[in-house]
Amino acid sequence: MNIRYDGKVAIVTGAGAGIGRSHALGLAARGAKVVVNDLGGARDGSGRSSAAADSVAAEIRAAGGEAITNGANVADWAEVQAMVRQAMDAWGRVDILVNNAGILRDKSFSKMEIEDFRAVVDVHLMGSVHCTRAVWEIMRAQQYGRIVMTTSSSGLYGNFGQGNYGAAKMAVVGLMNTLVQEGEKYGIRVNAVAPAAGTRMTEGLMDQRAFDLLTPEAVTAGVLLLCAEQAPNRMILSAGAGGYASVHIYETAGIHLAPGEQTPENVLAGLAAIEDRRGEQEFTQGFQQSLKFVGAAARALGIEL
Repeated sequence: MNIRYDGKVAIVTGAGAGIGRSHALGLAARGAKVVVNDLGGARDGSGRSSAAADSVAAEIRAAGGEAITNGANVADWAEVQAMVRQAMDAWGRVDILVNNAGILRDKSFSKMEIEDFRAVVDVHLMGSVHCTRAVWEIMRAQQYGRIVMTTSSSGLYGNFGQGNYGAAKMAVVGLMNTLVQEGEKYGIRVNAVAPAAGTRMTEGLMDQRAFDLLTPEAVTAGVLLLCAEQAPNRMILSAGAGGYASVHIYETAGIHLAPGEQTPENVLAGLAAIEDRRGEQEFTQGFQQSLKFVGAAARALGIEL
């Protein structure tokens, strides 16, 4: 089945270079009208320039597509609202949002200034919040929307020196999980990509041969699926160097302690059983955890709920 976006309008943040540029070009090549957003700052978020975004938009138009440039700072709510108004004024709808903009300010936690922690969270988490909130009512009214969050292995699994980045990247997964529930009846699907790519964000951090294998285009192939009408919902898609995998969060069956046995010593004694992965479950809503625990307690007490 051929994936196309004819008649669809997409906003891609951080689209002036790297993975974002690849996403914007990929969407446009398959028929989407694209808002190429980029603040044009340095890797740490400092500075501002429209040159990179202008270049990508020009590249799209030269290939016969439609694109406009926007330089909004995704951490600024007013600027994001203006960006979405620009898209609506130009094309009257927004169908796809790819939250890709990001910065890095890596340092070990003991050496990291609070301002550097907050700046990274503001761009990755609040930037995703701002952009998603700005298009949410439009997508609800249309009864259609595709939203992609950009998470990271640093958030899912941890990475030394990236406490700020990892915290923000795990936070967008939590945002996705709730938006899936709130958007489903309106035809809005929300997914996340965990990319591994050689870009200016990762340049100098790995062997050049590995860097060359981790092309942005390999990640974009997965993102284009998450933007499609055929997109799944609530998927964390890992993508890199031609590899594609899904990430899941499971909870073990665990143990139950009676009221008089609920002590830290008994929890310690039960750690092996708590960590036993046989019978683990993947929950899709928070209350399922409570139901599991209450159900076990009720059965132990002979209570029928």
